[in-house]
Amino acid sequence: MSRREQPIIGESPAFLEILEEVSRAAVLNRPVLIVGERGTGKEVIADRLHYLSPRWDKPLVRVNCAAISETLLESELFGHEAGAFTDAARRRLGRFEHADGGSLFLDELASTPLSVQEKLLRVIEYGQFERLGSSQTIEVDVRLIAASNVDLPALAAEGRFRADLLDRLAFDVITLPPLRERLEDIMPLAEHFAIRMTRDLGRELFSGFSRQAMAQLLKYPWPGNVRELKNVVERAVYRLEDADQSVDEIQFDPFQSPWRPPGPGQAQKAKEHAQLPDPRRQPIDLRAGLEQIEREMVIRALAWSGDHQGKAARRLGLSYDQLRGLVRKHRLGRLGKDD
Repeated sequence: MSRREQPIIGESPAFLEILEEVSRAAVLNRPVLIVGERGTGKEVIADRLHYLSPRWDKPLVRVNCAAISETLLESELFGHEAGAFTDAARRRLGRFEHADGGSLFLDELASTPLSVQEKLLRVIEYGQFERLGSSQTIEVDVRLIAASNVDLPALAAEGRFRADLLDRLAFDVITLPPLRERLEDIMPLAEHFAIRMTRDLGRELFSGFSRQAMAQLLKYPWPGNVRELKNVVERAVYRLEDADQSVDEIQFDPFQSPWRPPGPGQAQKAKEHAQLPDPRRQPIDLRAGLEQIEREMVIRALAWSGDHQGKAARRLGLSYDQLRGLVRKHRLGRLGKDD
């Protein structure tokens, strides 16, 4: 997400505290780890760390580690020599060399393989690495800024992330608060996105949000954080039939539709529903149908429990006596065993 997409807008105490922390860390030539849920603005904070640092006039190179396959990530970061692997027709400089003198932002750091993590550790400690297919040591001066939306200490404890690399990256850890903890920032951000969308549509004026819409925006938990807020607001603005109309309806889920294809669990329910008799087509003996469903459920519960009536009763949310009554009612005999 670029700085244009997610601006530095906020007045909540949690957000202002983060900005102060970023300002303190920016001037130091040390690695910084940014942690936060998806959509909280980790790339925006990385930008701020770079542009407030003494390296502000040097390159800021960004890499989304999750967007590059494991086999290509090492080449992308450290470069390769001609013939280093199939299709390597010529030498290629890596992102570390492009960022020399400046900063390198590694997003989705948790997705990097252990082999790449080992080379990252060496670059942080000594500023040295080798291109793929070469034994020549290259020295660079790069400040590393990394980001993750998962619990890296937990991954390190499981052996899925190098603990020594985590130690070096965690000189300072900036943990971004989710939008649901920044209630004071929701409406300023929403108005910013709405005004920008209004301009993109060629309209002269944004007429604001109704009280109902504002209440909806403030109540929603925002699992996708600022990125989701942007999408929701822009969608609401462009769907306005009248440019002079205020936003009154908020649709949080763009997939919501009566014709939405069912998911895996819903598909099975739809199949079972389709197997029920349709009273529009033929008369139905409702009582007999319910009796049959009840009998079938008792049989299935007894089969699941190994004919143990106590377990079957608990499975059906019944008392032991209620289940025994159903066994007698449906003449199931000694299908079940007593406790």
